Amino acid sequence: MKVLVAVKRVIDYNVKIRVKADHSDVDLTNVKMAMNPFCEIAVEEAVRLKEKGVATEVVAVTIGPKAAQEQLRTALALGADRAIHVETDERVESLAVAKLLAKVVEEEQPG
Repeated sequence: MKVLVAVKRVIDYNVKIRVKADHSDVDLTNVKMAMNPFCEIAVEEAVRLKEKGVATEVVAVTIGPKAAQEQLRTALALGADRAIHVETDERVESLAVAKLLAKVVEEEQPG
């Protein structure tokens, strides 16, 4: 069985968030980004499934800007076998992310 784990790039939980002066958004200038801690747990659990012989392959997938490759490297360091990066603009709407993930699932055919 192939396990596909979605990995999300988020602001590091240790960073104090700043709001832009016009209050329109969060100021991401020079802000450290990290893998969502819950995604990290999911990767670790998928690796455990592989170690138990339940899964044959662990594939991490992320959708986002080029900088999201850092989170995929983290997933590979945690034990994922492969990583897929669907490169997009900085901001992507939820529906677009869902459609892109559906295409990846269709192509990868996880168990």
